[in-house]
Amino acid sequence: MGNLSGDKGTILVVDDEASIRRILQTRLEMIGYHVVTASDGEEALSAWSRETPDLIVLDVMMPKLDGYGVCLELRKQSDVPIIMLTALADVADRITGLELGADDYMIKPFSPKELEARIASLLRRRFHKSDINTIIPNSLIIHVGNLKIDVNKRQVHKNEQRIRLTGIEFSLLELLVNHSGRVFSRLEILQQLWGFVPGSHTDTRVVDVHISRLLTKVESDPNDPEFIITAKGSGYFFPRIVESEQE
Repeated sequence: MGNLSGDKGTILVVDDEASIRRILQTRLEMIGYHVVTASDGEEALSAWSRETPDLIVLDVMMPKLDGYGVCLELRKQSDVPIIMLTALADVADRITGLELGADDYMIKPFSPKELEARIASLLRRRFHKSDINTIIPNSLIIHVGNLKIDVNKRQVHKNEQRIRLTGIEFSLLELLVNHSGRVFSRLEILQQLWGFVPGSHTDTRVVDVHISRLLTKVESDPNDPEFIITAKGSGYFFPRIVESEQE
């Protein structure tokens, strides 16, 4: 019998299919998560307000309020990690959730084991952020151009104004900044941030969508980027040499 204490964190599973809710709840509780479920979008928002989960597994096609609507509402006030589940065949539909701020998506039918791995990867980053803020009083600050990046608080300021990044967006920026000048392929980024090994059949466009969102937030002109550069046919890199300091 697995650990049922829920000390690994709380997950909100939102799906209008009772069988999927039941399967995911059972599997996730067996490996130590506390699981809350909801069957439609309105229930999901209510459960999120009540339970403040550490991560949300969110179906797209639901009654009352679909997953896109839920994601949009959540991103107005929270950077909680969101993994969207979709049965939609069109690629554009699949990535709509990412454009609205979801961290990842999986296509139905999906492997519960792979979903568990993606959950673990996202939560490692989320809990690591909390541990750093608690243990280390001083923040490592990186200054580059009009950006100020607080590594430990995982905050970014542009022209002295804080900009809201999701957990994935900050981790992506941090990866490129910490290795400025090095080109990262999409598969390398997936491996570093999502835990996917190169050679998997995961759609690498998930990286492109997050890069696009990041450009709109950190660049003065996303069409002529200064910080995040596309290496044609290769991937992405941060070209600037950065300076850091302790504050």
